[in-house]
Order: sequence, then C-alpha cells, then structure tokens
Amino acid sequence: MSGKHSGEGLGGLLKGLGELVEKLGELAEKGESLSRTGEVDFDRKGKSMKGFYGFSVKMGLGDQEMKVEPFGNIRKDESSGESVIHEVREPMVDIFEEADHTLVVAEMPGISAEDVRLEIADDLLTIQAQSGDKKYQKELLLPRAYSRDQMQVSCNNGILEIKCTN
Repeated sequence: MSGKHSGEGLGGLLKGLGELVEKLGELAEKGESLSRTGEVDFDRKGKSMKGFYGFSVKMGLGDQEMKVEPFGNIRKDESSGESVIHEVREPMVDIFEEADHTLVVAEMPGISAEDVRLEIADDLLTIQAQSGDKKYQKELLLPRAYSRDQMQVSCNNGILEIKCTN
C-alpha cells in the first residue's frame, strides 16, 4: 500500500498507529507480512526534493520472530537528529532460504540488469544500482558465505532476483 503525507496532524498519526498495531496482531496469528510506503515533498533552502520511505514487517509462525525492514531515502542525521533525504535509496529486499539455494529479491523501480553491480565478501552482499537519477544501495547479511560464481542474477521490471546456489 502507498500513501502521500497529507499533514493530518497528531490525530491522523495516532489513528495510523492504532491501525498498524491491529494489523500486526493479525499478521502474528497468520505468519504473514505487511509493508507500507509513502513519499514526502521537501523544500530545503530553495531546493525541492522528494523523499521516499517505507517499511516491511514479516511475522513468523510459532517461535519465529518479527522482522522490521525499513527502506527508502529518508534517514536520521546522527549529528543533528534531523531527517535528511539521501540521493541513494535503500530498496525493499526479501531473503528466502530454500533447501538448495538462497533467493534475494529486491524492488528497484526503473532499474534493469545492466544497471546492477554486486559485491560479495563472505556472507555480506552489497547491491548497487543506478539508472538516470535513480540510485539504490543495500548491504545484506546472507545466511552463509557465497562466491560470485554461485549467483545467478536476473532483473525484470525493476525486480532484481539473485539466486545463490549451495
């Protein structure tokens, strides 16, 4: 689901949090996932910028824990504590562990296979992609170490799939 910030104020924020808590309860019962996205227009020092934000919540059944994964290009500046827009977006990524492989799926609208650069060091995978003004980067900790030779990469309509075979 997506939305655009509309300045609903504190009432809108509290209503949204209440709906989120209710939805998380439903997800915990079913072992499903939830994601929300949005965009915000900023005007800083006469420069207009667009910020994208979102999160994905994955709930497991039984003893599996909840995972919250943020994505977008809005981050908190550690020195000032203010939210800032970065040129590079962090894509939403899912990692699926199968018996004979690990599948990494990243959503990067506007990106094709030729735009993607991968770096692997043991179990740390770095995904970088750029096409025009769209720039993405994400570091992922994989369940085990892989070499570049063990990876098959495909990208279709901005959906990057990396299959790491055991």
